[in-house]
Amino acid sequence: MIVVVSGPPGTGKTTLAHRVAAAIGCPAICRDEIKEGMAHATPEFVPGPGDPLTMRTLSTFFDVIGLLVGRGTTVVAEAAFQDRLWNPGLTPLLGRADIRILHCTVPAEVALARITARSGSDPLRAAHEDAQISADARLRTHNAFQPVDLPVPSLVVDTSSEPALDEILAFLS
Repeated sequence: MIVVVSGPPGTGKTTLAHRVAAAIGCPAICRDEIKEGMAHATPEFVPGPGDPLTMRTLSTFFDVIGLLVGRGTTVVAEAAFQDRLWNPGLTPLLGRADIRILHCTVPAEVALARITARSGSDPLRAAHEDAQISADARLRTHNAFQPVDLPVPSLVVDTSSEPALDEILAFLS
C-alpha cells in the first residue's frame, strides 16, 4: 500500500505522515526530509524555485517509493506536491500498489503561521525556499492548491488540531 499524504505547505502533512507510518509499522518517505539530506551533502546549495537540488529531490522521492513498493513494502509518502507532480509519479504505481490519499487541510492563515514559525525555529528549513516566498504568494498558492486526482480512495483530513488517528486507520484498512 502507498498512503499518500498531500496538501499545501503548512497543513501538518509531515506530522501526520509520521503518526500514520508509526501506527501502520512502515516507513514514512517525506520529500522535505530527502531534500534536507541532499542539502546537507551539498554545503554550497542555495534554495530557490526550480533549483537543481529540488529537481533531483523529486526524482529521488519517486525512485525510493517505487523501489520500496517493488520490494513489497507499504509506505507513507508525504509531499506538498500538487496533482501535476503527484499524478505522473503515482500513475505507474497504480497496478503495483493499493494507493490511498490523505489530503490535509487547514485555513490558509493557520498554514502561514506554521510556515513562519518553523522557518524561524528549524535550521533544517534552510534547505527550502520558505523565506523567499512572500505571505501573499503563500496565501494565493494555498487557496489555488490542486489536490491529487487519481481514481483511488481519498480522505480529507482537517489538521487544524490533531486528527483522530483511529478514523484515518479505519479508512486505510
